[in-house]
Amino acid sequence: MTDLLIAFAIGVAFGFALERAGLGSARKLTGQFFLRDFTVLKVMFSAILTAMLGTFWLGRLGLIDVAFLYIPDTHLLPQLAGGAIFGLGFALAGLCPGTSCVSAATGRGDGAAVVAGLFAGVTATGLFFSRLQPFYESGGGRAWTLPQLLHLPYGVVVLLVVAMALAAFAAVNVIAKDIEVDVHLRRLVPPERRRRAGAWLAIAALALGAAAAAARTPVKPTKAAHAVKAAPRPASGC
Repeated sequence: MTDLLIAFAIGVAFGFALERAGLGSARKLTGQFFLRDFTVLKVMFSAILTAMLGTFWLGRLGLIDVAFLYIPDTHLLPQLAGGAIFGLGFALAGLCPGTSCVSAATGRGDGAAVVAGLFAGVTATGLFFSRLQPFYESGGGRAWTLPQLLHLPYGVVVLLVVAMALAAFAAVNVIAKDIEVDVHLRRLVPPERRRRAGAWLAIAALALGAAAAAARTPVKPTKAAHAVKAAPRPASGC
């Protein structure tokens, strides 16, 4: 019950953050496809950097055990097909699963329609999964990570992702020139204060990424860490 309550609290916080970022609006999300509004890129890249840097340094400090973090197996062709279907649905509906729930929760009809379609698709997949299972399990079967594919230390990959994200932020700021910022946000946070806060956050992310590259791994090379890696791992379906 405690785990369920924690998961519920995290879900509510995630939905609140999406709504405050304006991502409950299909019009705002579709602006990404037309290169008019880069809020989706900024919010999601910021979330990736926060999760990545947080995981690395919490593991390095011994506050979490990264050896037990679940990494889904890579099935390349099925996941490419799923990504294409997901992208097509996103472009047509203007909402993804998470933002559709936020949109529906705030009383938007298009969000409720997307949620209904989402549940219909999940139900149909469950009913016909026996026919889809051979394709679902094809094309791989082991977890692939960027450090393994690039043959680079974990921390170096963290720094590369941080650099890529900051370059993307700089590029879209030049392209968009703040056109995606609505009137309410301009009144709430003046542009100069936003730019100053963004610069400090970028410096902090770059510093943490550079320190991660120097540390190379999120796990301290202790006997306890080696014992954890040698322990039996739970099945991927758990």
